[in-house]
Amino acid sequence: MPEPATKKKPSSMTTTTIPDWSLLPGELLDVISKNLHNCFDVLHARSVCTTWRSSVPFPDRQLTRPSYTSLPSFADLPYESDDDEFCTLEKVPVFLFRAKTRPVLPSLYFLGGLVRNHDHPSPSQHCSLKVKVHETVLSVTNVLNLQIIPLGHHYRVVGFNPRDRTSNYRGVAVLPLNKGKGEGKDFIALLNHTELLYIFRSDDERRWVGLERFSDDTFYEVVAFRDRFYAAFVTAGVCVFDPYSFEVTPLFPSPPLEQPPFNNFVRSGDGDGDDDELFLVVKFYPFPEPTVIDFNLFKCRVSRLDEKAGKWVTVSDLGGRVLFIGRFGNVCCSGEELPDGCGVSGDSILYTNELGGVTFAFKYSGGGGDGVPGVWRLSREYRVSILSHSPVVALRVERQPLVTPTLGT
Repeated sequence: MPEPATKKKPSSMTTTTIPDWSLLPGELLDVISKNLHNCFDVLHARSVCTTWRSSVPFPDRQLTRPSYTSLPSFADLPYESDDDEFCTLEKVPVFLFRAKTRPVLPSLYFLGGLVRNHDHPSPSQHCSLKVKVHETVLSVTNVLNLQIIPLGHHYRVVGFNPRDRTSNYRGVAVLPLNKGKGEGKDFIALLNHTELLYIFRSDDERRWVGLERFSDDTFYEVVAFRDRFYAAFVTAGVCVFDPYSFEVTPLFPSPPLEQPPFNNFVRSGDGDGDDDELFLVVKFYPFPEPTVIDFNLFKCRVSRLDEKAGKWVTVSDLGGRVLFIGRFGNVCCSGEELPDGCGVSGDSILYTNELGGVTFAFKYSGGGGDGVPGVWRLSREYRVSILSHSPVVALRVERQPLVTPTLGT
């Protein structure tokens, strides 16, 4: 009778084979790289391990702002130029960074771009964020330790003579040309020069062409959305025009306001997707001809563009979005991306360039009855301190202390 087989004792030592990610098929690496949507995705991928880091190059190209150099000078504008000047059109990616603090409040936010840390290179080549408040460094933080939310991008024109034109330049909007016909680099730009608008086509005569003035009002802001440009006036009203025919169509929000408002466009998405939307935020003072303005009394009215109907539709919610208006362009993100209790929630508007360094978010407060559209008022629940405007906007959000009423004697 054969002896029973003896069971082998499990070994206390197990051998683990570490996969060499660098040996992945090139096709698979290409698929992975296409799903790394921004430089931070690349940085996180490089943080997996040393072999993965050797396979995924540092995102120098993604950290470098795409730009169109050697654009023609502004000599054709109503200013004399001493020499042949050139300007640069930059596409600036915008991100919202939130420091993961415990407890959740107060919360610290950074709105803007990022810089590569050349002073302290490391194998992981992480990026850092430096913020100065009153000439002192507030924070030097590894951005991979932050919550990072991409907010799209905005364009800016740099390189012109600041002595002549800084006070008149109020922004630029850009539309790509030949969409659907390959990845061409041609574009058309609309420059807001306060009193006039200028068009530049990269595939044309390479010069700025002034549009015929069609209003005595000055321009406050311009934006590109779904193959069209939109311009808001300083006092009131909005116009839309075709960038090819230059046909101008008024698109006034309703009802009109007695006081000249501040008109701001906020675009959700890149302006090309089916789910992208364009909001018009009108900030106004509710009392006519005041002798002293109380900034706490400002209100907002928000409208969404209805392209098919060709009008603005007043809305009472933002689809759960948070709108940031001010420096680094007007951008937005989903409130669901921010954790509960962080002081910033969906369906709110936050101005990041307010005077005084302290502000509050606007929240919808209902209609005025008799069909009067509802307004958005400052919410006192959370106090927002603007700690810095450069190189990024630094915001500290903290809950307002409850005020307990006391009985008088």
